[in-house]
Amino acid sequence: MISYTIMVIDDEAEMRKLIRTFLEGDGYHVVEATDGVHALSLLHEIRVDLCLADVMMPYMDGFLFAQEVKRTIDLPIIFLSAKGEEWDKIKGLKHGDDYIVKPFLPGELLARVASVLRRSYQRKELHSALSFGPLEIDKEAHRATLNGKALSLTLKEFGILYVLAKNSGRVYSRDELLQIVWGDDHDSSVRTVDTHIKTLRLKLGEEGQKIETVWGVGYKFEV
Repeated sequence: MISYTIMVIDDEAEMRKLIRTFLEGDGYHVVEATDGVHALSLLHEIRVDLCLADVMMPYMDGFLFAQEVKRTIDLPIIFLSAKGEEWDKIKGLKHGDDYIVKPFLPGELLARVASVLRRSYQRKELHSALSFGPLEIDKEAHRATLNGKALSLTLKEFGILYVLAKNSGRVYSRDELLQIVWGDDHDSSVRTVDTHIKTLRLKLGEEGQKIETVWGVGYKFEV
């Protein structure tokens, strides 16, 4: 079973607590943010599968937050709002993936979350794309982008990045990466992997820290 992480963004602590209770009771992992600005900062550090964002928040409202996010990340967003007028719903659906009017029943919230996650998962599977905050990796297009800008990666660098990211958390030895990325017909040494990892980290900037060295074993992509 896939374990999803959901970010709840609301300036009211009681509302965040209530939603967290609903979601955790249904098996989701929950991250809280107090406003859009706070949420954006967290998205640079944490991989999130869906955001539940209140529309009316200080500093940055839900709609502006969604616009900022969707410039670089394919992240589904469900808006929560006390406004139930048709125009508000239309605007919400234009900027996000669903719109729920407060107050709502726990069953309605959970059903909407499950539906949006299912559509998002199917869409990502169809395009074979991986998304980790500002970093996106598209296997079919053989392209990696950082903050919306294409990265200039060699075939081997892209191969290493895709293998590690696709199986985030799993440690790969240097020999395994040589076998998978270089194939059987090669005369490279394991030090070649170290060199490519070093260059890859430089090209990824801060995101390169996600490629961790497991001393005495190999490498892993940790989010």
